[in-house]
Amino acid sequence: MIGSGSRFRKVSKTKIGSPYVIAEFEALSTEYDGIAGFEANGGYLLGSDIKINGKVLKALPTRDAVLPALMLLSAAQGTLISKLVADLPQRFTHSDRIQNFATEKSVEIVKTGEQNPTQLVKELVSPSAEVSFVDTTDGLRINLADGTIVHLRPSGNAPELRCYAEADSAVIAQQLVESVLSSVQKL
Repeated sequence: MIGSGSRFRKVSKTKIGSPYVIAEFEALSTEYDGIAGFEANGGYLLGSDIKINGKVLKALPTRDAVLPALMLLSAAQGTLISKLVADLPQRFTHSDRIQNFATEKSVEIVKTGEQNPTQLVKELVSPSAEVSFVDTTDGLRINLADGTIVHLRPSGNAPELRCYAEADSAVIAQQLVESVLSSVQKL
């Protein structure tokens, strides 16, 4: 979603985890002065010093909450945080996992999706679902034509298959995760 907008000169995607985000900060710092990032869990990282209203906010390349960023935007724009949030597009996420799921099977599912995402989506989501874009930065992230996103990836530290979804409603995101994980177990 952030990558589809025009507010940022460059948006980079990394694997999930603050070490990957911080490593990308180093690469971006050769080209850009203002660098920030976030994680799906809500962690916000500031990769460079920035100046707001003549005051310097020092880099904070550790996971912080989104609230500090909203507070800064609120102060910079002279508006309430609630107004900033209300102006954002309504997007919701949900995630879950299948525990005790062989890593080899997780890798096989991701590889199948890389080779034929349309077929995998028809099996896991819906026969009528259409793929618009696939990202394999960290597992298999499939953007569907209806604007929803399904992201499957093997856990990096346990025999689990993780599933994340993004949609215009919390109910749809949750239903999508539940449906996909249920379908995976039937493969």
